[in-house]
Amino acid sequence: MQTNVSGLLKSSIGATRNYRVSDTVNISGSDSLVQGDVSLVRTNRGIMVKATLHTGVEVGCGRCLNLFRAPLTLEIEEEYFPVINIDSGIPQSLPDEPGCFTINGQHILDLTEAVRQYALLAVPMKLLCREDCAGLCPTCGHDLNKGPCQCSS
Repeated sequence: MQTNVSGLLKSSIGATRNYRVSDTVNISGSDSLVQGDVSLVRTNRGIMVKATLHTGVEVGCGRCLNLFRAPLTLEIEEEYFPVINIDSGIPQSLPDEPGCFTINGQHILDLTEAVRQYALLAVPMKLLCREDCAGLCPTCGHDLNKGPCQCSS
């Protein structure tokens, strides 16, 4: 999810580059395929990234606890700031924003961390593997999706 943006940093404010991405990102301990469209716009301070990305994460069902792949759509809008001035090579001061995203000294803009953060925030609190998930027996813990249990409840 890395892009060399040296050409865009030399462009005038408002210049735009559009990309189609397809790459894997480790989101929550496993690699997930991330695909979608990314738009990069030169700003007066850096590069504004706007992206609509589609991915999925492996999560546990809130009723039966089985793992399944939950689809996610990420709407990313973040400004990235260069750590080095493209023309002079002099280090640039970064904004006083905690956790701001940066463009490294080789002018590489890396979307990986933004994708990971947005994906983790997009996962709903309680997911179900399917709408009619029967869950677990409260007495014996049997997965009721596989049929009735043998206990007395």
